[in-house]
Amino acid sequence: MIPEDLDQLDRGIISALQVDGRRAYSRIADEVGVSESVIRYRVRRLEDAGILQIVGVADPLRIGFELMALVGVKTVAGRLAEVAHALGALPEASYVIATAGSYDAFVEVMCRDTAHFTEVLTRQIQVIDGVIETEAFLVLEIHKMTFGWGVDEASEPAAPDRATATPSLEPG
Repeated sequence: MIPEDLDQLDRGIISALQVDGRRAYSRIADEVGVSESVIRYRVRRLEDAGILQIVGVADPLRIGFELMALVGVKTVAGRLAEVAHALGALPEASYVIATAGSYDAFVEVMCRDTAHFTEVLTRQIQVIDGVIETEAFLVLEIHKMTFGWGVDEASEPAAPDRATATPSLEPG
């Protein structure tokens, strides 16, 4: 399934679940005017296609992880895919991205404390075959963590003054 295959109903379902991932299918069905079984089928299809994933999101700094960091990684030319795969296999990695710029990849890691982070950085990340250099950026506070960007905005250019509300995790 490609983005062009998403119709208005798919986009509405995704938007509804981004606001509240526990929203009952019957409620979504009532809101969009289709049966609950249609919603159930569409959600399953979106999940199977890797477009939608329904998960609980927690602020790692509030549930026992004392250290969160982004690690910039430079790789040997032509080895980025292998390195990214190895980074993604680390249990501490929450996401891995390939980037353009000074670093070839970034990995976000969640660690219990400084000793755990030192272990992850020096004995897991830096020893991956193909890693040339790393630089760590410690997260001090999370001011915004959102997963609710609008699916409708992805299909059309946003107006310059357009603002959309998104669910976020903010301290306090």
